[in-house]
Amino acid sequence: MWTTHRKKQSSRSEYLILPCWMEGVEDLETQPSPKHGEKNSSLAEVVRSPRRKERQGKSPRRRREVKRSQRRLDDQEPLPCGRERRRLLGQPEHREPSASMAETSDTSPKTWDRCRRSHFLHGPYPATHFGPKACILPNPTSVMHIQDPASQRLTWNKSPVNVLVVRKVRDQSLLEPFKELCKFLIEEKKLVVYVEKKVVDDATLSQDETFSAIGNKLCTFREGYDDISNCIDLIICLGGDGTLLYASSLFQGSVPPVMAFHLGSLGFLMPFKFETYKTEVAKVFEGNAAITLRSRLKVKVVKDALQRTGRSYGDEENGTVAQAETDGDAGKVTLQLQVLNEVVVDRGPSSYLSNVDLYLDGRLITSVQGDESRSCHSCLAGVIVSTPTGSTAYAAAAGASMIHPNVPAIMITPICPHSLSFRPIVVPAGVELMITLSPDARNTAWVSFDGRKRQEIQHGDSIKITTSCYPVPSICCHDLVYDWFESLAECLHWNVRKKQTQLTDITDDSDTET
Repeated sequence: MWTTHRKKQSSRSEYLILPCWMEGVEDLETQPSPKHGEKNSSLAEVVRSPRRKERQGKSPRRRREVKRSQRRLDDQEPLPCGRERRRLLGQPEHREPSASMAETSDTSPKTWDRCRRSHFLHGPYPATHFGPKACILPNPTSVMHIQDPASQRLTWNKSPVNVLVVRKVRDQSLLEPFKELCKFLIEEKKLVVYVEKKVVDDATLSQDETFSAIGNKLCTFREGYDDISNCIDLIICLGGDGTLLYASSLFQGSVPPVMAFHLGSLGFLMPFKFETYKTEVAKVFEGNAAITLRSRLKVKVVKDALQRTGRSYGDEENGTVAQAETDGDAGKVTLQLQVLNEVVVDRGPSSYLSNVDLYLDGRLITSVQGDESRSCHSCLAGVIVSTPTGSTAYAAAAGASMIHPNVPAIMITPICPHSLSFRPIVVPAGVELMITLSPDARNTAWVSFDGRKRQEIQHGDSIKITTSCYPVPSICCHDLVYDWFESLAECLHWNVRKKQTQLTDITDDSDTET
């Protein structure tokens, strides 16, 4: 077993992976590894030598603690020396092309097992000291807790009671799976099932006499009229990716865990197969299932929020960047949404190119313009602001990179840019983006949120986008890494090509010596 300890030095702060039998060793200071040909010193001497130097400045109680830690080290197995010590400390290894050296490396598998680091999806905690005198300014008001995504497991404080079943509408092939699932949840699991009213009003379901007994026990709701955000314990989706997007839109605050079954066209976000739904649902109810926290975007549409200024584009060309002059009390928030995939701003039905300004934390980062008289500015049909989950949707079709949903980021992707230098970019998840019409825009723009609620954006309006604190907890079928790459391979056929055939004769006549 290995535990992470911090190695304290006067000039820098680093990390070491130490075995549990070295937990008593503190303030470990390493020395340079011996040169080739010199006698290797043991790690115990390296640990104890700085203690002897500092012994005079320590209290008697501290000395007793040091002695006890040294005694524990002596009782345990001997510390690795030479090559093993360099492996522990991450130092380069000196090798000789000798047989004895090869035998030594082959007979030390246990050492490699001890040195193997546990698997984490987050990188190591960064050092906060840089060189002998520089460090990050401490901020006692800032508290940040980062959990390893691989350790994100679902648990229930209480047994789930209310389950929301979201089915893809206008798809008759999903009627039988829908009826089978509702019957299983109500009769066998004794749960309360919520469905949308238009799903129950389906003519095929209403005429099915065998389903009438189950249909009478269903709780119905209407989108936009009934609030079910505080009574749902679990969401089960039957369909494609659009079904999951719709389920996310029903919860503008905290979202219950989502279990998605692939019964649609693409199903990139749907990892479960319906053939084994009873077993999979039972596992989820037991808890300890892996989950992926899919971040969402918090979007505000503010009308008449900008105070127009007579800023000059010549200043921008000289290197100064204009600031967004906004009044926090001015304007009216007409729409506020939680978006799972992307926010798309385009030119709409107009034949003119779209001209929008993009701000990051109140600072203008680029003017996406279509003015033919100014060829130095880029001309494009729109821009996509997407989450990592949305990076495999519209953004991927526009040429963006695909980002794992656990990466905290926001992606900005131009649509049909009239500039070879305008490439998709990724910004930190904590920034606030603002999109407005350029003062020189010839037409208005249009915005849509996950393909819905499309509306027109005029001069003076703004769209503010930042990462929401309410992600979508998507339950994994296997784990969050395997599920994502499996979806890339099966749904998008990522890196699929015909393999190169193997040569039957590996010798080449042109390279044969005569």
